Amino acid sequence: MSAFSLGVELGSTRIKAQLIDKDNKPMSSGGFEWENRLENGFWTYHMEDVWLGLRAALTELTEECPAAMDNLSAIGISAMMHGYLAFDSAGNLLTPFRTWRNTNTEQAAKILTERFNFNIPIRWSVAHLYQAILNGESHVKDIAFITTLSGYVHWKLTGEKVIGIGDASGMFPIDSGVNNYDQRFIEIFDSLIQDKGFGWKLADILPKVQTAGEIAGRLSEDGAKLLDESGRLKSGIPLCPPEGDAGTGMAATNSVTEFTGSVSAGTSIFAMVVLDKALSKLHTEVDMVTTPAGNPVAMVHCNNCTSDIDAWVKLFGETAVLFGASPDKSELYAALYNKALEGDPDCGGLLTYNYYSGEPLTGFDEGRPMLIRTPESGFSLANLMRAHLYSTIAALKLGMNILTDEENVKLEQLLGHGGLFKIKGVAQRLMSAALKAPVAVMESAAEGGAWGIAILASYMVNKKPDETLASYLNEKVFAGNKALRVEPDERDAAGFAEFMERYVKGLPVESAAVEHI
Repeated sequence: MSAFSLGVELGSTRIKAQLIDKDNKPMSSGGFEWENRLENGFWTYHMEDVWLGLRAALTELTEECPAAMDNLSAIGISAMMHGYLAFDSAGNLLTPFRTWRNTNTEQAAKILTERFNFNIPIRWSVAHLYQAILNGESHVKDIAFITTLSGYVHWKLTGEKVIGIGDASGMFPIDSGVNNYDQRFIEIFDSLIQDKGFGWKLADILPKVQTAGEIAGRLSEDGAKLLDESGRLKSGIPLCPPEGDAGTGMAATNSVTEFTGSVSAGTSIFAMVVLDKALSKLHTEVDMVTTPAGNPVAMVHCNNCTSDIDAWVKLFGETAVLFGASPDKSELYAALYNKALEGDPDCGGLLTYNYYSGEPLTGFDEGRPMLIRTPESGFSLANLMRAHLYSTIAALKLGMNILTDEENVKLEQLLGHGGLFKIKGVAQRLMSAALKAPVAVMESAAEGGAWGIAILASYMVNKKPDETLASYLNEKVFAGNKALRVEPDERDAAGFAEFMERYVKGLPVESAAVEHI
């Protein structure tokens, strides 16, 4: 009997394929580096790179495990959430892929938020769609289908226009009572555009919502060829509902039950806290999404996280080469991250903004990475690295304050995963102090979203009748999985509070940089 499940995640900077066995243990993996492009004012990826990257990742995976393609029982596709992919009735892409990173949809998001009395972030697919309508873009009349990146890949592999509920909740609001799009808001949206004369209504062009555990289609012959040109991969393999990186992050950190939370930190950073009830009022800084099973989740999302600190690490690596050193990339990161722990709790007065792109949570459509210091600042390597690490967390902190201070959400523990946590105990310690909550990182945290979607694929084919996703994760995946838990340090917390005071006061400086540079 086939024993392997395959998970593929198309992240912001890397496409990763992960193979797991029937016990959900990682077997082999493959990857492909890619980057978004700013073209004609939009952040995008080319669709040909999607398939080039997927094939490259699977080729690397099969080199490590040659039997993989012959023994697959399930496949799962995941990708960065939100964004806008619109197709006509013939399946042609109507406009280049607009990713979550674009910040041009503020007008649409504001109108929809007011009409729905429900927060519609600028990243969401419906905001992109409505902004295109407001802009009078000619392609809108020809739309037959819109989806996310994971939904697109899944559609091409199976022919099914479906989406996992977690990813769907980043397209349009979900009613967790029925695990489907909120019908009240569907009707409001249709009333907003009824005078446009389009030949479609919103429900006609959205993908079908499915929840974890359901079979969402099977690999077609054409789909198998897209992934594997050698012909070894056979059609008929079932696929689980395609999910977004938030949902796979929750699966990869066992954070799908009430009052659990996770932080995913890479190119962007977002925190997910599973709730037992809706928030008391509208907060534009907090998204309401769902787990892969449909439970309500409060999400605080920030566009910028590691891009700026990665650039500084690269710069220091280039400096080392001048002196004849050739540090390994992982060793360089470890040395510089750990150096941050030697810095002053308040970074010696240094202030950094990691805004490579706009940061909606603090009101920025564009960003300018900045380092600010006074003549009296403690300008040392340790303080500089600590300031850069603080900067990866700072915008997130402003959003999390709403949950903890205004909504009285209790953060019993947050589970961290993603590139920011690869250096053991560093970002974890500083984040714990910043958010004033214990932060744990599991031994499996580095496996990330590709492992998470592989688990969701495994759950689809290996679960017992009526076995919930939470039970499956607890009993079949994470039983015995150790986690390094860090409690908040009072000195670090006080130092971060001083940094945040400077951070908030300095936002007009960042605004001036955007305006004038």
